[in-house]
Amino acid sequence: MTERMVSIPEDVIGNLFGSFDENVQALERKCGVTIVNRNEGVTVSGETENVDRAADVIRKLIQVARSGEVITLQHVNYLSSLSEEEAREDVRDLLSDVVCFSKQGKPIRPKTLGQKRYVDLIRKNTLTFGIGPAGTGKTYLAMAMAVQAFKQDEVSRIILTRPAIEAGEKLGFLPGDLQSKVDPYLRPLYDALYEMMGPDGVARNLERGIIEVAPLAYMRGRTLDHSFIVLDEAQNTTQAQMKMFLTRIGFHSKVVVTGDLTQIDLPDGQKSGLRQAVSILQNVEDIGISRFTKQDVVRHPLVQRIVEAYEHSEHPEPAHGPWDKKDGGSRR
Repeated sequence: MTERMVSIPEDVIGNLFGSFDENVQALERKCGVTIVNRNEGVTVSGETENVDRAADVIRKLIQVARSGEVITLQHVNYLSSLSEEEAREDVRDLLSDVVCFSKQGKPIRPKTLGQKRYVDLIRKNTLTFGIGPAGTGKTYLAMAMAVQAFKQDEVSRIILTRPAIEAGEKLGFLPGDLQSKVDPYLRPLYDALYEMMGPDGVARNLERGIIEVAPLAYMRGRTLDHSFIVLDEAQNTTQAQMKMFLTRIGFHSKVVVTGDLTQIDLPDGQKSGLRQAVSILQNVEDIGISRFTKQDVVRHPLVQRIVEAYEHSEHPEPAHGPWDKKDGGSRR
């Protein structure tokens, strides 16, 4: 049994502990330790390896708190789940990388190492693919990068697009004209824009044609120069649609393609254009591919557990039979 004292500055201790000490209780469960509050900090007790791990997480959480972030269970769960190699990376690299600021002045920054690598790839490459489960910030960070590029005059317009296929629904069965049929599919893109630019700023730029939010079919026949283009929900593109879209890239443009290959809603027999594109283009220069995992989920902790449960159900552990080699037999 090992016991270690970890000093915590008074100005961050309330933030670090969380409501009803929920953050500390989560850290105890994740690391298998006992944490007791002392006047000058906390004592961490348990197996030596677990104590070292928990103490390192606490020090990183102090850095997060000092940056002005409100510590949440997501911070605790993420920092506790890092591998030894990942844990050696300095969390300050994440905290110092502010992509842009929301309309309310809140800094928008990567929250995981996976998100940090994604942002770096977008900066480096003309075309970046962001692939992974829901809640990993793929679209949100791409939108933030687009807004920042526009504000810095790196591009003259922002184009946001999605295939109009979702969860088996068909546009023809929805009420209203074409625009009202399409808007629900594009609503998440509008929501992100409103947070970053405000409703008035978005409306003004939409009227001026500086921001365009449109279904993927509207991209056909166009060449997109001096633009930041985000294709969202790309797992629902057909192979022909994806090729059409990727050949629209013009000069001085940047493109981000996001999608989740576990949530393909294409009709039976249709193959995902995103899956094919990633396979074909993975070694092409000036193209980056960022693969997110359940560790990068930044929504409610339950979302991460749901993703993990689905992964387990789709890839269950193989059952061992009497023919397995480890039992001295051979498969016939």
